[in-house]
Amino acid sequence: MTFDAIGIAGTALTVHRKWLDAVSDNLANMNNAARTDGEAFRARYIEAAEGTDGTGVYVRSTPEGDAEGRMVYQPDHPLADAEGYVRYPDIDLAEQMGALIVAQRGYQANAQVVDRARETYLAALEIGKA
Repeated sequence: MTFDAIGIAGTALTVHRKWLDAVSDNLANMNNAARTDGEAFRARYIEAAEGTDGTGVYVRSTPEGDAEGRMVYQPDHPLADAEGYVRYPDIDLAEQMGALIVAQRGYQANAQVVDRARETYLAALEIGKA
């Protein structure tokens, strides 16, 4: 039972770490401008799914956002087209910060599960020695 808890929480740690990586990548690239004839940075998202037979969770897929992005009028930007527009990723800062907090809290909660399960296992070993 203790090993199951460690294994399941370990799979959740992996999913939350990948989610944190995706969010941090999105935040780092949200202000990357591109020419209007090119693609905007595509935001990354994590789609998680339940493992078979209660074995935890896994990353089912990593869908990407829209390459169209959003057009911003910046005629003084070096990448601006003839009409003065530049393409930026369509990434919402508030949405990404919310996802960052949820992923971080999920990671912390599962790390605590691993710690508690490990402590329980070590306590059981001490009882067995007596």
